[in-house]
Amino acid sequence: MSGTGVLCSGQGNQGSGMYDLVAAEPAAAPIFAAARRALGGRDARDVARQGGKFIHRNDVAQILCCTATLAAWAVLGPSLPRPLVIAGYSASEVPAWAIAGLIDVPTAFDLVMRRAAIMDAETREASGLAAIIGLRRASIDDLCRAHEIDVAIVNGATHFIVGGSVHRIDDALAEARQEGASHAVRLPIHVASHTPMLAAASGRFLDVLRERVRTDEEVPPGIRLIAGVDGVPVRRAGEGIGRLAAQVSTAIDWAACMDACRAARPSRILELGPGDALARMMSEQAPGIPSRSVADFKSASGVLAWLVAPVGPP
Repeated sequence: MSGTGVLCSGQGNQGSGMYDLVAAEPAAAPIFAAARRALGGRDARDVARQGGKFIHRNDVAQILCCTATLAAWAVLGPSLPRPLVIAGYSASEVPAWAIAGLIDVPTAFDLVMRRAAIMDAETREASGLAAIIGLRRASIDDLCRAHEIDVAIVNGATHFIVGGSVHRIDDALAEARQEGASHAVRLPIHVASHTPMLAAASGRFLDVLRERVRTDEEVPPGIRLIAGVDGVPVRRAGEGIGRLAAQVSTAIDWAACMDACRAARPSRILELGPGDALARMMSEQAPGIPSRSVADFKSASGVLAWLVAPVGPP
């Protein structure tokens, strides 16, 4: 086992302290400058500290999460043991491409902004996502058919994110609880990401990717970039943009992404934040690989000390 797995967090865990680890780090300054431009002159750190519903607004949330990923990477990335396996959850698959070297930071922010704008424009009714834990896939599929919603993300055998119109989701959650789900709650996300409701958005985002991304760019040696829709590595930008666009309206197979990360046999796995949901899921999926989030630490030096410390037997 060698190298590092890098997980890029999606929306839902934004909070006032999401930049505490890197807010004053000089290496992160260019990222916060790029985020300021994307946020119309507002500093991402101030926006996060403001909190409230605003930081969960789709166009704001995607920028804040991109900022968290890229700021943490700017500070920690140069010191991470190689080789790398990289996977981005939902909206953070775009900054994952930047970490993997397929796009630069300005392009990443531009793509995130345009992705969010397209998704918002193609959202025709009140909609969102919800988490259901404790039911098997067959039961989830039955719920989706009965309530006209869709599976948006597969996190595990009994852990799913579903999406659709708000009133249908609420009815489905009530039934899920009756069927024995241990956890069935709406998420603070207000678009039906990764569902057919956004099929038109996928097509529009593909046009943007073709315009903004150099399709001949290749993932550098020593880096493995995992696609969210199927857990299969992306080797060239040209072969990946279709899947990156498709995931806007196609279910993400995060369980397959975690399998791909585990198969790469990294010594450790680090989630770049915000939050620690991906690290916790990875610990359950691959208990033999130490998995932490930057949210677990009080300083960048603490993260780096953990990354280089000897790994004991599983």
